[in-house]
Amino acid sequence: MTEPQLGGTYDQLLDAARWAEGKGLYGFARSDHYYSSRQPVPDATDAFATLAGLARDTSRIRLCVLVSPITFRHPAVIAKTAATIDQMSGGRFDLGVGTGWMELEHEAFGLEFPPTAERFERLVESLEYIKAAFSGESFRGVHYRFEGEAGPKPTGLRLIVGGSGPRRTPTLAGRVAGEYNTFLGHPPDIAPKIAAMRAAAEEAGRDPGSIRVSVMGPVFGAVDEAGYRAMLDRQGASRGIGGKDFEARMLDQGVLVGTPDRLGEGLAALAGIGVDHLYIQWLDLADREGLDEVWASVCGAAAGA
Repeated sequence: MTEPQLGGTYDQLLDAARWAEGKGLYGFARSDHYYSSRQPVPDATDAFATLAGLARDTSRIRLCVLVSPITFRHPAVIAKTAATIDQMSGGRFDLGVGTGWMELEHEAFGLEFPPTAERFERLVESLEYIKAAFSGESFRGVHYRFEGEAGPKPTGLRLIVGGSGPRRTPTLAGRVAGEYNTFLGHPPDIAPKIAAMRAAAEEAGRDPGSIRVSVMGPVFGAVDEAGYRAMLDRQGASRGIGGKDFEARMLDQGVLVGTPDRLGEGLAALAGIGVDHLYIQWLDLADREGLDEVWASVCGAAAGA
């Protein structure tokens, strides 16, 4: 899971996607942001344009936008672009949609940023609109309407509803999504969200077990204790704190940290509450050495499970 609004050219994204494909990872995801508060402000590429390129420049790995704010694009544009990328990729595209949250980027680009209640209302309608466009049905809402045909129809697209809320987002995911995504954290905090999603699915007459559950967040690991401590010192120094303080901060947030045995315990705890997939967030696309180290530690955790 990459965050190219923090910096990352298309070539760097392609290199990372091919690295992931070569390692046998299931999917490659990127955020959909136009701006960052970092100074100087990094270049930020468009999510759908780059994923369309990756659809042609990769062959196996699934490609995902995690997630696209409905404040950026009319649902007609989202649906048409997603179906096109699905076609270009041979059915390997996953479409994540959310309310949007970064008011700063909306102010910078002159995009409307309605209150939270209206954004959620628009998200609900956008999902109904997208479903109608993909199925050829009609939809009329307060903000959007669709009538007619809207080919191409996607063949392998999975619809993801993502967000951090405890009730409304999980409920919406249970009603319409193929995957529910939330942020990585302490399993006791995530479990009620999964329960809410499953209850909503049952109420809607859907099989809760058919809806994938995923979490997204960073992993800080190394294959042995010495490497792990060195990594903590590097990460802490980049933030102006010590390695132990950095570790304590990550543990407080529920981030997966440690050598393979500790990472394995964390992964098992997530699996125990029903999490199917973990998107490993990696911010520095130029740091291949660090990514290799983290991936080796995750592989070690999986091997020991």
